[in-house]
Amino acid sequence: MLDKLKKRRTQYALGKKLPVSEAQVDGLVREAIRLSPSSFNSQSSRAVILFGKESDKFWNIAREALRAIVPAADFEGTSKKIDSFASGAGTVLFYEDQEPVQTLQTNFPLYAHNFPIWSEHSTGMAQLAVWTALADAGIGASLQHYHPLVDAEAAKAWNIPASWKLTAQMPFGSNEAGFAEKTFIDDEVRFRTHA
Repeated sequence: MLDKLKKRRTQYALGKKLPVSEAQVDGLVREAIRLSPSSFNSQSSRAVILFGKESDKFWNIAREALRAIVPAADFEGTSKKIDSFASGAGTVLFYEDQEPVQTLQTNFPLYAHNFPIWSEHSTGMAQLAVWTALADAGIGASLQHYHPLVDAEAAKAWNIPASWKLTAQMPFGSNEAGFAEKTFIDDEVRFRTHA
């Protein structure tokens, strides 16, 4: 498992040539999310998997949402960043369904305040699982957060249920550049072990 995690890196230089079929990528994403843990086995994580023109449509939604708030003098750089995400083969939109979260809050009132937090944990684990699975298949990806700016238009475009809350977007594609060496902070800062 650790060797797979070592492959997971942020890739901004994405291309459209996947090393496996779209059907295989779809299967990887589904299985990674299916196998991800969730509080009380709520299985609250959801995903919309976009390829090709559908992925481009999402990044155009993001571009137009940003055009409305980014100063005109700064928009060219913003648009180029969006272009880098759209240059990939696809995008995974990660959601958390609030219905199972609310059901757990009702059924377990003692823990009610924790279930939204635990839902965020679930989506984070699903995102890591998908990212790791993609990296292991030789597919580059990054994790982006353009919500809530894009929520309403994405919901309209893909008929997203009202109970689904957008949590992240993961553009993916071929690795069109290498990776710099990954650096780490000192273990003494990060860890404490007591026996």
